[in-house]
Amino acid sequence: MKGVALGFLLGATAIFIGLTLWPDAPPWVGYVKAAAEAGMIGALADWFAVTALFRRPMGLPIPHTAIIPNKKDVLGDSLGDFVGTNFLSEQVVRERLRRVGVANSLGGWLAQRDNAERVTSELSTVVRGAVTVLRDEDVQAVMEQAVVNRIVGTPWGPPMGKLLERVIGDGAHHKLVDLMCDQAYDWVKANHAQVLGVVSGRAPTWSPKFVDALVADKVYGEVLSFAWNVKTDVNHPMRLALDKFLTEFAGDMQTDPRVMERAEQVKHQVLEHPDVQTLIGSAWTTAKKMLLDAAEDPSSELRTRVRAGLMTLGTRLMNDESLRTKADGWVEGAAAYIVLNYRDEITTLITDTVQRWDADETARKVELQVGRDLQFIRINGTVVGALAGLAIYTIAQLIT
Repeated sequence: MKGVALGFLLGATAIFIGLTLWPDAPPWVGYVKAAAEAGMIGALADWFAVTALFRRPMGLPIPHTAIIPNKKDVLGDSLGDFVGTNFLSEQVVRERLRRVGVANSLGGWLAQRDNAERVTSELSTVVRGAVTVLRDEDVQAVMEQAVVNRIVGTPWGPPMGKLLERVIGDGAHHKLVDLMCDQAYDWVKANHAQVLGVVSGRAPTWSPKFVDALVADKVYGEVLSFAWNVKTDVNHPMRLALDKFLTEFAGDMQTDPRVMERAEQVKHQVLEHPDVQTLIGSAWTTAKKMLLDAAEDPSSELRTRVRAGLMTLGTRLMNDESLRTKADGWVEGAAAYIVLNYRDEITTLITDTVQRWDADETARKVELQVGRDLQFIRINGTVVGALAGLAIYTIAQLIT
């Protein structure tokens, strides 16, 4: 385009020179010569104007030239202010987001299985990256401290007493009692010889053997009958006594200082047990392996549930107007908060970036973007100048 614009200038120059050197030229030559002369002037003037935007014409230190290189930082500040005022205002951002309908668009996008799977895959990548970056020993130390401190700082007596009280009140402990009674009866029934041996072993040495056997067999029968009655009779005194004991124990765990202190002692014994310490220490390793396996397997339960949850969320965003309105409000509020609190940082990013640009390189980039249109100014200047010169010359001739 520079070549085309230069061609117009050279064409006007050639016509002017040729007509100037024409001896005994006819009258019409003056009109063409005036047009060519004015075209040369218009082309040169516009060349100067266009060139002065990006560099000094012919390298001469003419004032108010090379405007873009010299005013680069000022232009960057103005651009930052323009963006901040016209694009990063709360009202503009809210209106734009309201017209877009982020929640509805996002809901329609998430409701599609492929898109939900894509989001799930990206979340899995994030999880794998985060889990891999974390140091195992650091996480284990935090988990141990958090778990142990939480457990140590919370008394066991009252909450366990309340839990036991609720279990007894609901009758949920009866199944456990039934199991214990069944096992006790089965043990007595299967260990006839052991019961007889215990009774016989405690008999006097002078007692006849057949008497010991009769007594032992009688005792065994009574024990077996007792176990059977406890097993089959839900209102057996033994069962009622056990319920009473558990009820009183649940109350003591909440109110009796001695029982509560005993519960604290048991708590510390449990926490200090080597197996418990090992379990706490290995909790992160186990959780890490589970997370990595679930994140890497597209068919894992975790990814399946996440994908289904995203699709459900997308469907709800499309169909539930109240949820959609609430989500849009959240998005608008978040965007408005960012604009109000970080607008200066965003515009500073623009100004700082422009300031870091090299002045000559900036001028070259701008010229490459808009220079083609600017060269038309030179072409138009040549044409308009020629027409203006022709008009002026014609008017002068008519006046004289």
